Amino acid sequence: MSTQFNEGRLAQVLVAPVISEKATQVGEQNNQVLFKVLRDATKPEIKAAVELLFKVEVAAVSVVNTKGKVKRFGGRIGRRDHVKKAYVSLKAGQELNFSGEAA
Repeated sequence: MSTQFNEGRLAQVLVAPVISEKATQVGEQNNQVLFKVLRDATKPEIKAAVELLFKVEVAAVSVVNTKGKVKRFGGRIGRRDHVKKAYVSLKAGQELNFSGEAA
């Protein structure tokens, strides 16, 4: 499946895993993993990237676009970056481990 995508591009699509209470809760309940991804990444690209980098089977991908908050920095008004997050549903029996120890 990943033959239609450039492997160099796929290596850049996933920016970082999101490690938070909500992400952990979603992961345990729905067998999903949460990633921060490039803003122009597509669902098929995200699926191919996760399958290529982590050697797991992906069932589905849901995407959320979050607008950056407007914040004050001293006397100036600035804006945080916009973020695109991907909820990646893994097929039954598949698991991703970010803790660093080899399983």
